[in-house]
Amino acid sequence: MKRQRILLALSGASGAIYGLRLARELARRDVELTLTATPSGRLVCREETGLDLSGDPVEAGIRLAGHLGLKTAIRVVAPDDLFFASASGSAAPDAMIVCPCSMGTLGRIAAGISANLIERSADVMLKEHRPLLLAPRETPLSEIHLENMLRLARAGARIIPAMPAFYHQPRTLDDMIDFVVGKILDQAGFENSLYRRWSD
Repeated sequence: MKRQRILLALSGASGAIYGLRLARELARRDVELTLTATPSGRLVCREETGLDLSGDPVEAGIRLAGHLGLKTAIRVVAPDDLFFASASGSAAPDAMIVCPCSMGTLGRIAAGISANLIERSADVMLKEHRPLLLAPRETPLSEIHLENMLRLARAGARIIPAMPAFYHQPRTLDDMIDFVVGKILDQAGFENSLYRRWSD
């Protein structure tokens, strides 16, 4: 059986920990995972988590795996590599997730702008009717933000805001992070037990 190909992108919104936790969970599954991050996404990741994703992509993949406690490196690609497979409709990944998703990135995707690998890959996912999951992390939301999210939802994207819940009675910060990551995995079609489900 062919391994599912997942493209995970980190943009410049706060909340890099969500993307890294998601990368760890996906890497533990039998998927072909590729990660890319915008320049501002790399800066935010370093500021918030201490992980440096800059420089040579191969070395960044090794650092990423070490940070996540994984034994094998994760493939990292440069955000301006428009020759990477996901930039072509004939080689689109099975799913793409932008987590965290800045309102700038979300707005450019909504406008059909394809200036970098993340934007072009998202454009490909929409035109090929493949799963595109966006995890915006912003507050408060302006009318422009809301209109862009509605436009993308109507185009087929799934909007999963980074909004922790409390019905599962989280006790730690990890519990709150895992709730959001679990919700994203749910929408991507991956079974998980990262949070306690609601039950009678």
